[in-house]
Amino acid sequence: MGQEVEQSVDPPVLSHGGHKAASIKVLDQPLPNGTSTWTPSSWTSKPIKQDVVYEDSSAVQKSLAKLERLPPLVTPMEIIKLRKCLREVALGKSFLLQGGDCAELFDYCEENAIESKIKLMLQMSLVLIYGANKPVVRIARMAGQYAKPRSSPMEAHNGGQIHSFRGDILNGYAVDERKPDPARLVSAYFHSAATLNFIRGSISSGIADLHSPLDWELGHVKDEKIKAQYERIVNSISESLRFMRTVGADSAASGLETVDLFTSHEALLLEYEQSLTRLMQHPPLRPKLSPPSSPSSAPDQFINGGTHVNGANETFSKGWYNTSAHFLWIGDRTRQLTGAHIEYIRGIENPIGIKVGPTLAAAELVDLLNAVNPAKEIGKVTLITRYGAKRIDELLPSHIRAVRESGHTVVWQCDPMHGNTSSTPTGVKTRHFSSILGEVSSALRIHREEGGFLGGVHLELTGEAVTECVGGSEGLTEEDLDINYTTYCDPRLNEKQALELAFLVAGHYRDGR
Repeated sequence: MGQEVEQSVDPPVLSHGGHKAASIKVLDQPLPNGTSTWTPSSWTSKPIKQDVVYEDSSAVQKSLAKLERLPPLVTPMEIIKLRKCLREVALGKSFLLQGGDCAELFDYCEENAIESKIKLMLQMSLVLIYGANKPVVRIARMAGQYAKPRSSPMEAHNGGQIHSFRGDILNGYAVDERKPDPARLVSAYFHSAATLNFIRGSISSGIADLHSPLDWELGHVKDEKIKAQYERIVNSISESLRFMRTVGADSAASGLETVDLFTSHEALLLEYEQSLTRLMQHPPLRPKLSPPSSPSSAPDQFINGGTHVNGANETFSKGWYNTSAHFLWIGDRTRQLTGAHIEYIRGIENPIGIKVGPTLAAAELVDLLNAVNPAKEIGKVTLITRYGAKRIDELLPSHIRAVRESGHTVVWQCDPMHGNTSSTPTGVKTRHFSSILGEVSSALRIHREEGGFLGGVHLELTGEAVTECVGGSEGLTEEDLDINYTTYCDPRLNEKQALELAFLVAGHYRDGR
């Protein structure tokens, strides 16, 4: 019997672009670049905010080389499907619900934590579909939301300075784990993969089947009014399904048994995003790059990958897809027009978001749109407004008008969380439900007054019975915060508060019909 020869696997080799990313991770300065051509690593030649500098160059290169070799987490087909869905949102034909944890922890990669958020997103979308009478596009802040921007990279501790906690992808919350560790980049990939696997398995196993919506338990929600409202909607849907089954239409409605749940995170760590950005074949029916002259009435136009369109001389066969998530956004702290994050995000095929805060002038907002979406593709960009309840009336109208006059057709999404954060006298971060509710109500009203519509909401929430935001029908007070305050970053809506918000938005649409 012959001796078996063990085959060795070559270690991952870091690409040229990966070396660029690894270099600035230890040099903390942009690399020179004499060209304006976009590549996944062209961001390395731009000034960067919210960056992290590692101590061990070889460890950074090892992690990035590993990431470049790992398979995609999401596919171009899924990404293009979301682009098509967001086009419908931008045209007012669908509504966008985006939500999840402020900073996702590796410990949240666990069955109950994932399932509770899936069910909450399903419950909220069911309420919104019933109220708005239009499809709901669901995007979760899950399977990758492991990094968070911070006001300062360092914080005081016992008379000294330690690294601020910036999310599990960079460092740990424990004091002895605060040094940025590049091995966590790879760990983030595998936690994302496991979370995505469970999400896909749950949906394919029927967790979203509309034939049994009462199986979407309300969990920790104790409020009988909320339960009664939800059960009335469920009963109405159940009656409709029984009618469809009676007339034979039920078997043809395949959408009743499953849903799409897309994933998203903030594109903060560009070395991670670059490593999972791949040149891939476009799927068929990719959305057309140039917008029609009349977006509201023009039929959908799509490109069949690799074919000529309208006599154009170029073919569209491949593109750069960020395969770490379906949707990525740029935060209010990193949206500098000439900065690294805008340089990176402008070149990928994924639909993208830009946070719009009080410091963003209307002219600069238009410049940003022109930079990331020069073809003015409908729904390519989601503008996530986060002004605060006290300032939205002052700021949102001018932004709406500037974007309309620019010719861009975007998804307008309200983030009522980040502009309404406050601290208690003892220093505990919280948010008042009335302020969150107020900003959403104002956004709905202002968009209507400006002749448009709010396309969606962007929420930090959890399916657990946390006590982090005060107010709501349960009447949580600041004294209740320590009952179950578990966030490592910003306060989140609990399941009951999130459902209350969904009922508010649904009620607005029903009252307007």
